[in-house]
Amino acid sequence: MLRVFGRGLTRWILLAVGLALSTGDMAGAGERWSKEEAIAWYARQPWLVGCNFAPSTASNQLEMWQSDTFDPETIDRELGWAEELGFNSVRVFLHNLLWDQDREEFLQRVDQFLAIADKHGIGTVLVPFDGVWDPYPKPGAQRQPVPHRHNSRWLQAPGAAILGDPKRHAELRPYVYGVIHHFRDDERIDAWDLFNEPDNGNPAYAKVELKNKAEMATMLLRDAFAWAREAEPTQPLTAGVWGGQWPSDERLKPIEKLSLDESDIISFHNYGPLADVKLRVEQLERYGRPILCTEYMARANGSRFDPILEYFKEQKVGAYNWGFVSGRSQTIYPWDSWVKKYDSEPELWFHDIFRTDGAPYDPAEVAYIKRTAGAE
Repeated sequence: MLRVFGRGLTRWILLAVGLALSTGDMAGAGERWSKEEAIAWYARQPWLVGCNFAPSTASNQLEMWQSDTFDPETIDRELGWAEELGFNSVRVFLHNLLWDQDREEFLQRVDQFLAIADKHGIGTVLVPFDGVWDPYPKPGAQRQPVPHRHNSRWLQAPGAAILGDPKRHAELRPYVYGVIHHFRDDERIDAWDLFNEPDNGNPAYAKVELKNKAEMATMLLRDAFAWAREAEPTQPLTAGVWGGQWPSDERLKPIEKLSLDESDIISFHNYGPLADVKLRVEQLERYGRPILCTEYMARANGSRFDPILEYFKEQKVGAYNWGFVSGRSQTIYPWDSWVKKYDSEPELWFHDIFRTDGAPYDPAEVAYIKRTAGAE
């Protein structure tokens, strides 16, 4: 019943009710939350369930947010479908070039998005940086998607020119600090996921990708945590681990250790079947902090809503599948579409749930999501 007032007021009420759960004052500026603070925060949240979201009319972060292609009508319609599924949170990507273009208009559009999502009872996890795909992003009109290729126009943020030059990393501080400080008390924001898969690499970009990308990304991520904490957000910070396994601290890569040591709440990605997901959750439970899975669900890999979503609910692990409405991101096609030619829609969609008219790819799957997420 509280949903009718908007998620911001709902969360405020939950916060007021949950203050007794707090074990002490929140960490000061520049400090990581204690385990007790993180657990108390999570106890005040619903089970966070949703998707990685970009409207079907956007092929990448710039196309989603730039003034010429920002599409609140489609965002509103598609988040309405998310609400009908029972989703209460979405993970959304930003880009530093948007700040450079016109920071005031950019912040206004982010605020507009948050208002639309809140109207549908949906909070937002915002992602300032991304290490995936094209390392040379350019503002302005974006190139058309490559036909039948998975996420063919997705962009790295900040891109190789800045990432590869440590002397330029400080140029990004106004962006990170400015966005987080502006929204630091906004209860429509669930968390800040500072850097998506910072050391990822696409073989299609191997000739132009930084050779020391992991090292440079580790340096930038360390700075990003510091800048974000200077902004004093009331929302938790995280950076997800995504590749390989994490059975012990001794076996972590430097960037994984940094992510896990600095995150207020733990987040991870997994595109494997249920047994693999369970193993990763068990490995991360040793940190004693709330856990979000901020990417999963690739049907051809055996990563399916059924039964993984139900497992996440049982464990109260936040769950954000990749993809929502089939569109310009073309993530119904598998990853191998970068090296293998496809001429038509695959029989088995890789990601995504709906067609652009709102018809479900798999009605039985949608019924399962509704049952599990609590829409029915």
